[in-house]
Amino acid sequence: MFSQFGEVDSPAMDVRSFSAETVAKLVCSERHGSREGTMKILLIEDSKFQRIANERALVMAGYDVIHAGDGVEGLRVARENIPDLILLDMMLPKLSGLDVLRALKLDALVKHIPVIVLTGLGQGNEVKLLNDGAAAFLLKTEKSLENNSRVLIQTVESVLARAKASV
Repeated sequence: MFSQFGEVDSPAMDVRSFSAETVAKLVCSERHGSREGTMKILLIEDSKFQRIANERALVMAGYDVIHAGDGVEGLRVARENIPDLILLDMMLPKLSGLDVLRALKLDALVKHIPVIVLTGLGQGNEVKLLNDGAAAFLLKTEKSLENNSRVLIQTVESVLARAKASV
């Protein structure tokens, strides 16, 4: 039997046949709303490894992820898609992360979007990046991916909650 949305409408559905990823998405959809209402995050990252690792963690947490591989593309994608949050690498080709951050914060269409800076550079840059408009700063580390993913998701949720509270 199917519901009006094409989903199986049966209280006896056996969720043991679902993959872990499917179960995680179902659970997270309770937190972030339906697919249509899911928060959209733009990941501007040129490292394929970092992009895949971060995108996987974000999707598993229930977010929709779009990405760009350089600074110029990142600005274009931000304007075209108006994401709820931007994760921005600092070391990007074509246009540096700092230049992207500054351009985002000067653009009336996207300046309201919180930006979390991802960098391998030391914390000496944190104050400067926050002054330039970053909502948060995450240092890329060589620690376990699981720990980095947990910190990433906690930071994303915190920044989104602050942004929602300020509206």
